[in-house]
Amino acid sequence: MRLATRANGTPDGALVVVSADGTRCLSADGIAPNLLAAIERWDAVARPLAALAERLTAGQGEPVGAATLRAPLPRSWQWLDGSAFANHGELMQIAFGLDPIDSDRPLMYQGMSDRFYGPNDPIPFPDESLGIDFEGEFGVIVDAVPMGVSAEAAARHIKLVVQINDWSLRAVAPIEMKTGFGWVQAKPACSMAPFAVTPDALGEGWQDGRVCLDLAVAWNGERFGQVNGREMAFSFPELVAHAARTRDLVAGTIIGSGTVSNRDYATLGSACISERRAIEIITKGAPETPFLSFGDMIRMAGIDATGAQPFGAIEQRVAEPREPRTGP
Repeated sequence: MRLATRANGTPDGALVVVSADGTRCLSADGIAPNLLAAIERWDAVARPLAALAERLTAGQGEPVGAATLRAPLPRSWQWLDGSAFANHGELMQIAFGLDPIDSDRPLMYQGMSDRFYGPNDPIPFPDESLGIDFEGEFGVIVDAVPMGVSAEAAARHIKLVVQINDWSLRAVAPIEMKTGFGWVQAKPACSMAPFAVTPDALGEGWQDGRVCLDLAVAWNGERFGQVNGREMAFSFPELVAHAARTRDLVAGTIIGSGTVSNRDYATLGSACISERRAIEIITKGAPETPFLSFGDMIRMAGIDATGAQPFGAIEQRVAEPREPRTGP
């Protein structure tokens, strides 16, 4: 089953169920007004939503209207991002002379969750000099997760899978890291691809609690990387269990994989600029690839074995800052 959110003038938008090819949809009005409400009552709404999906399979539905789609969850209660790809961490440590980090437990931080940009929104940044970077990753959305849950039990709480661009400001991140208090300015709002997908709908693309799909990244129309999500050192159920060790997780919590990264980076490329720059430091002695500039276009899409894009695609322009407010 594939879900999306249409703009309707409200903060959370309107929930629709989308056909497998991403072209048709049916409104979920009467079942759940939006995806956040649906995930909070998942056991009650899953079957009626699946019935709409069956109607779509039978050929019913109206055009999706891609221009109306927002992030599947335009806002939520909590966003927790992991760093589950060991290759990415190792490259960054070598390139920047960082001390090794304890790898026996997942790395994770809490980011802002009051806004997720839609798949085609222009993304405003205050200044090009801040080191604007993209980070392609996958994520999961859970229902209510009890404190102390095991990884085996956590798997049953993963209801939806999403594709994310975790925007980062690389010139700010080292300053904030040194404080020991975590990121605020270095991590603006993330973006999401238009469709949230149930794990079963990914077929062979969901194995061992991992998204085993390619993530194709293009910068201004040129291939930047096509990396696969199968090399996570920790699975999504393990990330969920880690996050819930000392707290309940509210329904609608989103947990990210961190930047998708593969050991065969020489062939497959990368899913963020910072990793490519780290590789350049290791192989050439200095970074050569610049960070993003205003007007640059980034496209990301998860691709399955048939060439289909189950999450749709993120395609966004790096924008100059909006005019500041002058009134109260």
